[in-house]
Amino acid sequence: MNFSRVNLFDFPLRPILLSHPSSIFVSTRFVTRTSAGVSPSILLPRSTQSPQIIAKSSSVSVQPVSEDAKEDYQSKDVSGDSIRRRFLEFFASRGHKVLPSSSLVPEDPTVLLTIAGMLQFKPIFLGKVPREVPCATTAQRCIRTNDLENVGKTARHHTFFEMLGNFSFGDYFKKEAIKWAWELSTIEFGLPANRVWVSIYEDDDEAFEIWKNEVGVSVERIKRMGEADNFWTSGPTGPCGPCSELYYDFYPERGYDEDVDLGDDTRFIEFYNLVFMQYNKTEDGLLEPLKQKNIDTGLGLERIAQILQKVPNNYETDLIYPIIAKISELANISYDSANDKAKTSLKVIADHMRAVVYLISDGVSPSNIGRGYVVRRLIRRAVRKGKSLGINGDMNGNLKGAFLPAVAEKVIELSTYIDSDVKLKASRIIEEIRQEELHFKKTLERGEKLLDQKLNDALSIADKTKDTPYLDGKDAFLLYDTFGFPVEITAEVAEERGVSIDMNGFEVEMENQRRQSQAAHNVVKLTVEDDADMTKNIADTEFLGYDSLSARAVVKSLLVNGKPVIRVSEGSEVEVLLDRTPFYAESGGQIADHGFLYVSSDGNQEKAVVEVSDVQKSLKIFVHKGTVKSGALEVGKEVEAAVDADLRQRAKVHHTATHLLQSALKKVVGQETSQAGSLVAFDRLRFDFNFNRSLHDNELEEIECLINRWIGDATRLETKVLPLADAKRAGAIAMFGEKYDENEVRVVEVPGVSMELCGGTHVGNTAEIRAFKIISEQGIASGIRRIEAVAGEAFIEYINSRDSQMTRLCSTLKVKAEDVTNRVENLLEELRAARKEASDLRSKAAVYKASVISNKAFTVGTSQTIRVLVESMDDTDADSLKSAAEHLISTLEDPVAVVLGSSPEKDKVSLVAAFSPGVVSLGVQAGKFIGPIAKLCGGGGGGKPNFAQAGGRKPENLPSALEKAREDLVATLSEKLG
Repeated sequence: MNFSRVNLFDFPLRPILLSHPSSIFVSTRFVTRTSAGVSPSILLPRSTQSPQIIAKSSSVSVQPVSEDAKEDYQSKDVSGDSIRRRFLEFFASRGHKVLPSSSLVPEDPTVLLTIAGMLQFKPIFLGKVPREVPCATTAQRCIRTNDLENVGKTARHHTFFEMLGNFSFGDYFKKEAIKWAWELSTIEFGLPANRVWVSIYEDDDEAFEIWKNEVGVSVERIKRMGEADNFWTSGPTGPCGPCSELYYDFYPERGYDEDVDLGDDTRFIEFYNLVFMQYNKTEDGLLEPLKQKNIDTGLGLERIAQILQKVPNNYETDLIYPIIAKISELANISYDSANDKAKTSLKVIADHMRAVVYLISDGVSPSNIGRGYVVRRLIRRAVRKGKSLGINGDMNGNLKGAFLPAVAEKVIELSTYIDSDVKLKASRIIEEIRQEELHFKKTLERGEKLLDQKLNDALSIADKTKDTPYLDGKDAFLLYDTFGFPVEITAEVAEERGVSIDMNGFEVEMENQRRQSQAAHNVVKLTVEDDADMTKNIADTEFLGYDSLSARAVVKSLLVNGKPVIRVSEGSEVEVLLDRTPFYAESGGQIADHGFLYVSSDGNQEKAVVEVSDVQKSLKIFVHKGTVKSGALEVGKEVEAAVDADLRQRAKVHHTATHLLQSALKKVVGQETSQAGSLVAFDRLRFDFNFNRSLHDNELEEIECLINRWIGDATRLETKVLPLADAKRAGAIAMFGEKYDENEVRVVEVPGVSMELCGGTHVGNTAEIRAFKIISEQGIASGIRRIEAVAGEAFIEYINSRDSQMTRLCSTLKVKAEDVTNRVENLLEELRAARKEASDLRSKAAVYKASVISNKAFTVGTSQTIRVLVESMDDTDADSLKSAAEHLISTLEDPVAVVLGSSPEKDKVSLVAAFSPGVVSLGVQAGKFIGPIAKLCGGGGGGKPNFAQAGGRKPENLPSALEKAREDLVATLSEKLG
């Protein structure tokens, strides 16, 4: 099994049957469950500095551990935090630089979430960017969502997990990687050598010789495996190479037969994978040796913790068990005595809340698309599992309250050595989870109503067809996927009503979703660039735009429709690559500069003009997209690159104003507010931020006043280039969407106001902004707000436009500007009065018409009779139709049943059903009756037993629908009356 590949948990596992100690101590072998974890002496969270690198030895010496090594592990702390620290220290002492975990929101556009430790190093492995260090080590946070149904059921499936990795970028290779992996496992972590098995690629004799002769692993514990298991490929072409995995044997007493299967998860667990990236696969399928051979490894923290802490599964390690203990407390159950179903629910909630907390911390909020849908789906699964455990409310007396925030608090408590930023964002994380849970609970209630309706429909159909009632698989999946209704609960409720479920149909729908999920979340594209790549053999573009708006440059490459050309002529759409440029390429929310490329006529050189309308970056290569307005442009020619100065100034003004806006928001609504997106355009700025409510008018006013005061202070901006660590120590914060270099970052500071890491263009003095005005504030997703504003020249244009509109309004209303509000309010009041009068007249007309048609009522029954009236009222509107039905119920003698229909507009149907108490007492309900009738008109609806309304979109079906209503009423009432 290739443990560090993208599908590193994608195989079935069963819980390992080990004795479970009743009490676990922090000692040589175990970890206390009752605490949040033991604090390691060296902290290595994301925002801290890496420890000083110790020079790597010129040779690697590993002493094989004897086969009869003791079962006891070394007398070292084996808490999860300690294991992480010891791993990083181990490789730091061998020349690796400790790098922080990258965000769960990857820079790589080919993947939705960070699903592997190697992802942040992908550009280095591709050779797109030079290595900054020869080798590195990380503890990477990862998210995987394609195996949700296995989470909690197996011993080791997770959505959130940590991957410990060591990476070599053309430095060391196979021998060092193998020896260090063995030394780490058997000496540092003290695993008995006779319990560690090794797999290698079937043709990798080099790895076999290292494991056998230099490390000393017995031949019977080295297994050759095929390409599917032990050869890593990035795709049809690109970097690839053999793998070698380390497995821990829980039952060595079962022997060393040749047919031992390392995939037997009742005996083995794969915990460490080494990828030897040594070939490039060509389109012909040939394997060419790479000039730079790389190492990519992954050791699962949760897995090695299970081994070292001697617990039956990953969930019972100190990384996760404290969360399970908290959930057990909320559910008022004991984990140890719980049945398998309850244990699974406890594990699912714990796992999902780890993922949710870290995703929200990294800026992902619940929504219906992309990463936000992942968060929403995980929260909903956790809520459903909580319901199955009988958790009601917040366990503090509020039965409608949310319980997940209490679980999130425990996750945050354990986050110190995983990501120190989480605690700084705790209030926002908890609030977003609370709101999402409460919102979903309302959705669940609607799901229950829909289930009741679907079961009634199933029973009604079966009654007519005399078939066994069943619920369609698609309906069961709709309840599960849209309303979050567990299929198990659907089955239980259906069984009580005598309805079976088409589980085959449900599984088909589930499999379709599963395939879509796997396709969306589990591909890391890693390919070597081919000759058609526009950046092939092109040097980085020198950016001059901070200091100059024009520059002489040489055309290095031209592309038309993505293909390289030598010359382009007038009218052509072209992409131009220059050796140097003053044009700012779109990044960090700021749109690209516009401008022109000029070629002067000189001797035989033809004059040319290219209008540049967009500039994008491919790594550090700028691509100028434009149109040849005149002449022709050739590769190798010199051009004058000129940025549109007016548009650049507008962008600078809005970018600096964005920094001021973030600072003002933090001052007015709280420091925990953080940026969630931005747009810096020529005509406006847009700023998205995490907040759980709309801003009050006085808050918006205070924000505007603060920013305009800072503008009026005429403060000079300071720009510095610093190492990333120094910038963070100074208090600089990152702007959303920016990627930062480890060694050198650009810091933009408005002294006393803001300090940001930012590569954008800015004004030299805040006075250049001139003025700032918020034009809108709104919610765009759960927990995400958006402010749009204008500044500088765009502010002047906005004010002039508003002034012009006000002048026209004053002229139309024939009032002064200060009287416009009162005049509009008076007009609105007059309009409301007129509308009410018209509505009253329509209602009276409908009541009169109802009185006329009341003589069409007929009776059903003999000894006991019920009056029935089913009629069309032409184009009567819905409100008037309701008034007519209420009038008929009050004037006709009880018991009476009334169904009315109308078509008030084109493509619109209104229906109403009103049943008197005598009809309802027979068990006939208006809400349930009207729904199937409305379906005939292309709609739906419902309501209370005595009164219900519905609608539709097919007026042409209204006559037949009313005829159907008449027949069904007569049949149902006749049956009830006997």
